[in-house]
Amino acid sequence: MIELGGGKTWFTSLELEKLALPGLPKNKRKINERAADENWALQVDDDGQPRARKASGRGGGLEYHISLLPDASRAELVRRGLAWVPANDEDAVKIARQAHGWAWYEMQSDKVKADAQARAKVLDMFEGLISTGMNRTAAASATHQAMKVSVATVYNYLELVKGVARADYLPALAPRRKGGGKEAEVDDGAFQYLKSEYLRPERPTFSSCYFQTQKFYAGPRGLTLPSEKTLLRKLQREVDPRVIVAMRKGMDAVRNMVPPQQRSKAHMFAMDMVNIDGHKFDVFVNFGKDASGKDIIARPMMVAIQDVYSSMMLAWRIGDTESALLTRLAFADLFKNYGIPNRCLMDNGRAFASKWVTGGVRNRFRFTIREDDPRGLLPALGIGVQFAQPYSGQSKPIERSFRTLADFVAKDIRCSGAYTGNHIDNKPENYGTKAVPLAVFVQVVADGIAAYNEREGRRTETANGASFQATFQASYEVSPIGKASPEHLRLALLTGEKLKAHRKDGSVKIVGNRYWSRELSRHAGQLLTIRFDPDDLSLPVHVYSMAGDYICSADRIGASQFDKVEDAQRQKKTLGDMRKTVRRLRDQQDLLNAQQVEGQRRYTEQAEPDMVANVIRPARFHGNAAVKIASNALPAPIHNQPQEDFIAAMGRLRPVE
Repeated sequence: MIELGGGKTWFTSLELEKLALPGLPKNKRKINERAADENWALQVDDDGQPRARKASGRGGGLEYHISLLPDASRAELVRRGLAWVPANDEDAVKIARQAHGWAWYEMQSDKVKADAQARAKVLDMFEGLISTGMNRTAAASATHQAMKVSVATVYNYLELVKGVARADYLPALAPRRKGGGKEAEVDDGAFQYLKSEYLRPERPTFSSCYFQTQKFYAGPRGLTLPSEKTLLRKLQREVDPRVIVAMRKGMDAVRNMVPPQQRSKAHMFAMDMVNIDGHKFDVFVNFGKDASGKDIIARPMMVAIQDVYSSMMLAWRIGDTESALLTRLAFADLFKNYGIPNRCLMDNGRAFASKWVTGGVRNRFRFTIREDDPRGLLPALGIGVQFAQPYSGQSKPIERSFRTLADFVAKDIRCSGAYTGNHIDNKPENYGTKAVPLAVFVQVVADGIAAYNEREGRRTETANGASFQATFQASYEVSPIGKASPEHLRLALLTGEKLKAHRKDGSVKIVGNRYWSRELSRHAGQLLTIRFDPDDLSLPVHVYSMAGDYICSADRIGASQFDKVEDAQRQKKTLGDMRKTVRRLRDQQDLLNAQQVEGQRRYTEQAEPDMVANVIRPARFHGNAAVKIASNALPAPIHNQPQEDFIAAMGRLRPVE
């Protein structure tokens, strides 16, 4: 692909946009999407030279060789006089191969590299013999005897390195295999039918889809299908795995193919941000008597506030239901004991997004927002409000703490007999035998939260082996904390190596650093070879398959700041781009819907089997005189007797009283 005799053969996506060539999209973004879908950046020619390279000048990016463009585009470039076909100069091509040899060699498999090294050893032997004064013929013969290769092979290797420096022998000697074998022929309609059967939300097995295709499509049409494994490999090769996940498990499952966001809290401090949420305990509690004197037995609800920096539980209240009242009381305890936080993270539940708590906040996502709404508790105190993503427990750190508290509190010995189990089919043997009095349960919760806060050996980013309480206290003593005045409390109380890629997203982890590229989604759960600079882990890592084939380079995914909206938006955009790509790939499959699949089926009529009973069993009756018929006295087959003989025989049978 070296330019011989002038002419332009490399083009950036911006240049292609300006040229408006037939066969290509007319804007840069669409051209880049096509380049990504067709893996232009990884393409090489028959000589192993890359067809994409870094663009020179301002802006950077990549520029692509003319051979990657559609035929119509190339023809138009030649017609306009903007591109020339390189001259057929073998010497220039050899020079170009040497210049790009090591780049090509680096991307080859271990098998190709091993062959190149074995060939280099043959030439080492030959050249060593030459250095002793032996002539070429004798040296080739001696090499043949020592290395077990033919004399002709030795001369072939010498031809490959003719004019090549000794340091560049390996790329020159590496075999340029073109591949072989003939792909099995598959009828397009049959493969379309098979894909449509398999890529359904009902998630049938591939074996059943293969059977259905054979029976209802290929068989009636007289088609012969390749083996099941052959078609499975074809489907896995031609259909993007992201499309398979989206079609069989839904678009929400595509979320798992993007690495989850990791957020850092190291830049924060105690009371910088708090997290509030509700949790219903799996315990029966007696809340006292109702108006009719009947015991009120229910599972209690706790509204708790946690410091985001240290993960310490700061305040909590217990009630029979999650409400704005419990929320205000919990905030009152927080203000009284620790002060006023800068920000608060919460979900849009009715207890938290009510106008008495967050009134005046524009992004409440619940209830009608009116200009005359009273200012809620948090805006009135200047506390910033952030709403967590709905249906996303990982967006709220307190959710993880609730799982630990469930073991500390719900399974306390004082709750024995009142524990309900955490699932309908996980009830203990003593289920429903007791209800804990409310006062006793409040004490159990207090003891459980104290044990949770004081437990040593926490391995979070900020605790680093200390307890949550010690972590909070160390930061609390040196941090600017807003102190609560009596007015604040009243306001609160008033209503108002070789690594295995991640099994879902394909990311890899090295010494606590995560690396990911879109190409890695295709290799989720596979063992990969990762090459990186141990002195600078901020640089991209290079990913190879276990066979040594180069896959891609993956950039490091840094932990985002917990409260940084830009990082969350970037994560959302990454997921959105993934979904768009999957939808585009899905639409390219030209799948049939369920009705079209049914319409393609051809049912064959089954002939009624000609079955004739050869033995007639007489009716048997109860009683001592029941008729007994020996097996050798059975009548002959019906189809061999005349009809009148059979009727006469039936007439001789008599019931026994």
